[in-house]
Amino acid sequence: MTQAIGVSKASIWRVSASAEREAQNDILAVEEPLEIRLSLPGEAKHHAISITMRTPGNDFELAAGFLLTEGILDSPGQIKAIRHCGITPHNKNERNTVVVELAPGVDVDLKRLQRNFYTTSSCGVCGKSSIEALYAGAKKILDVSHPRYSAELIHRLPALARRNQNIFDKTGGLHASALFDRSGKIEIIREDVGRHNALDKLIGATFLAGDVDLFGKILLVSGRASFELVQKALMAGIRILAAVGAPSSLAVELASEYGMTLIGFVREDRFNIYCGSERIIAVSRALTNEI
Repeated sequence: MTQAIGVSKASIWRVSASAEREAQNDILAVEEPLEIRLSLPGEAKHHAISITMRTPGNDFELAAGFLLTEGILDSPGQIKAIRHCGITPHNKNERNTVVVELAPGVDVDLKRLQRNFYTTSSCGVCGKSSIEALYAGAKKILDVSHPRYSAELIHRLPALARRNQNIFDKTGGLHASALFDRSGKIEIIREDVGRHNALDKLIGATFLAGDVDLFGKILLVSGRASFELVQKALMAGIRILAAVGAPSSLAVELASEYGMTLIGFVREDRFNIYCGSERIIAVSRALTNEI
């Protein structure tokens, strides 16, 4: 039987409370490096722009999403092709390098490409690069009251996402990003050992499909809401970001500055709204009644 991509088997000793141990097999989430390269029109040389520690799978989406959220590309039409590099029958790293070929006539900021990005599975690229991309490509959301959603819908999101986390079911060790429509239907979900990679995969999938503005969608992330997740969501045009965990102070400042609704601790029939409460109907009505 072929092993599912993104998971690996390991032999372990399972130790009980009585200190007895038993030999068992366990399933682990795979973590491997992915190098993202850019091929410019008319140039034979590739530009290495990122190395990220990720869970293999949806690598083309990850590369496209990274290029969008870091402000390097802004249209799927700028991409001619995406492919793995160095594929040979015996090349162990054949799936760990991706080349994004740009379409003829496409120009990019070479100064941005002179900085190599390195990301781990626990954190994303350096804050300076992400801030520069944000101010270069994200637009402030002027309509702070739309789209609007019920508090009841927000409560249901974690359970809906959890039912679609296939690799998490096997390993218990992956983050997820899920996109929902206005009815609460899950449209797409991506998993990865890195929370930023899961979001780049999701955004990359919508980007390659031609959906470059996710107005009207709700984004749920399985962990905490960091600055980088807010930054990436803003670059994709997302107005509402909900997280199972806590937001950071910079994430709240950024979401508030750009007009995003940021929600944290979505679990156990409660959640906190840190900014943009006007988009949550029940809360907005309660505030109006108090006034």
